[in-house]
Amino acid sequence: MFNPSREQVRAFFIQSWDKHRNQQPLEPLEQMAAKIISGHPEYHALLETPHAAQADFSVEQGQTNPFLHLSMHLAIQEQLSIDQPPGIRAAYQSLLNRLDPHEAEHHIMEALGEVVWEAQRLGTALDNERYIELIRRQDRS
Repeated sequence: MFNPSREQVRAFFIQSWDKHRNQQPLEPLEQMAAKIISGHPEYHALLETPHAAQADFSVEQGQTNPFLHLSMHLAIQEQLSIDQPPGIRAAYQSLLNRLDPHEAEHHIMEALGEVVWEAQRLGTALDNERYIELIRRQDRS
């Protein structure tokens, strides 16, 4: 299983964005990352900063970690591409009846964040059924 370090994840997003901006060839995963970053103009300046990889983001100060946010988009897109956990693609398609794709991913992200937090707090594996149910609840709200 691929388990990149914080530094590797940050370098991946920074390099993908740099290659995109400089019209250099991108690997498929870099293409996905560049597309996600393009949808987040609020992160462009940060990713173009020389010391972006060393930046700290404090929840206590109301800061969102852009690298975590981008990583969650990437994870969700991968889940959708292989329908894993089973049912996520159908739940996403249902969200698309009323939301644009980016906003639908943000709704899924809320559910993913909740099940990851629960699994960490309880020391258990991710509850895939709860994850899908939380996404479906998002569709009903």
